[in-house]
Amino acid sequence: MGLKIYNTLTRQKEEFLPLHPGEVRMYVCGVTVYDLSHIGHGRSALAFDVICRYLRFRGYQVRFIRNFTDVDDKIINRAREEGVPPRDLAERYIDEYRKDMAALGVADAEVEPKATDHIPQMIRLIEQLLAKGVAYRVDGDVYFEVKRFPRYGRLSGKNPDELLAGARVEVDERKRDPLDFALWKASKEGEPAWRSPWGSGRPGWHIECSAMSMHYLGESFDIHGGGEDLVFPHHENEIAQSEAATGCPFVRYWIHNGFVNLGAEKMSKSLGNILTVKELVRRHDPEALRLYLLGTHYRNPLDFADERVEQAARALERFRSLFEEAARLAVKGTPAPGGDQGLLEEVAAARGRFEEVMDDDFNTAQAVAVLFDLAHLLQTFRSKVMQGQVAVGPFLLGVGEMNALGRVLGLFEGRARPAPLVPPALRAKVEALVKARSEARQRRDWTAADRLREELAGLGVIVEDGPESTTWKLKP
Repeated sequence: MGLKIYNTLTRQKEEFLPLHPGEVRMYVCGVTVYDLSHIGHGRSALAFDVICRYLRFRGYQVRFIRNFTDVDDKIINRAREEGVPPRDLAERYIDEYRKDMAALGVADAEVEPKATDHIPQMIRLIEQLLAKGVAYRVDGDVYFEVKRFPRYGRLSGKNPDELLAGARVEVDERKRDPLDFALWKASKEGEPAWRSPWGSGRPGWHIECSAMSMHYLGESFDIHGGGEDLVFPHHENEIAQSEAATGCPFVRYWIHNGFVNLGAEKMSKSLGNILTVKELVRRHDPEALRLYLLGTHYRNPLDFADERVEQAARALERFRSLFEEAARLAVKGTPAPGGDQGLLEEVAAARGRFEEVMDDDFNTAQAVAVLFDLAHLLQTFRSKVMQGQVAVGPFLLGVGEMNALGRVLGLFEGRARPAPLVPPALRAKVEALVKARSEARQRRDWTAADRLREELAGLGVIVEDGPESTTWKLKP
């Protein structure tokens, strides 16, 4: 059985057949950089990070592109509020995004293009669309004429009338049809602008991804991805302008990840109910956060809950204890009698199950379940090793295989939770209490020492008494 991918375009799982055998070209829509990234952004980036990792695990050469939108109304408005140039604001949040993704173990894409670095490619694409008669000019703006592209609506599965009824369409009487969308916007005072054949201005949002993806991957490529909120209008418009310009099929497989919800609502900046990645990796072990996110199939919605992340953290300790025990036994090198009692056969079967579920539209939830089953098997075998009943070698090989499979999901890579930031006032108070407790212990005033420990615990502080000194840390 080969790899199957759910294709949003056809609304079914299809066997994955890349345009060029052994090679995969993939483009994923990145973030608009006007604020910190929330966990919805993190989930999307993580989903495609795992897809890329698994394709490489299967032996494909993957060319992976993920862009940054660094010119946009939101960026311009935020920069104006802060009194900084839009480019400086965008660069700040690009840097923050990269830090956040690194904390989650999301690898950099091979190329991470910025929209503002590809204005010439966008201008050339708009010129093609005007030449083909599917775009028109109005007072320095350029619009794509949706009715000139009969296949419009295939990705969302709706006809133009249905799309118009459910869309938030900008009212502009100059447009020939409300669904027509901007390819180029005439410049306004105080906004970034570039010269073009139609006057000074800047690109519309949709044109940037068509121009950049085709620049790096060609007129047709294998996979295009992003959050499900991009199906319409962004990806629908990308298909229309790209195929109208080239006459070629744009993308073979469209992949979209589900939303992250808080309660019954989708998490979004417009609703003001976001949890930033930065906040969450301070609150939780980042690897536990990744394990938690992988526990839901990428296409399904995910209801975020802190307690579930803590459960993932406890589960992660089971894996870590196995790695620590394997490292200790490997260094000790203690020989033991007996064979593997079927362990290696079961480990090979686990690898087969792992590949089977990942081949079924990258089912990370089932893949994580395979890892848990394998950990349980190895814990049972470890007891036999410790009792000297079986050889240590098979145990080490089994742990090594579990580690290798986990790394396909971006797990077990040693990311540590950053130390919590301690406000100076709290630090001073804690250190004073710790000092007072140490003095009480020296006086053998155990009642006072216990009372001070309880007071510290109430502040979220763990006190550790060593042979020479007392140290403290905030509870995880």
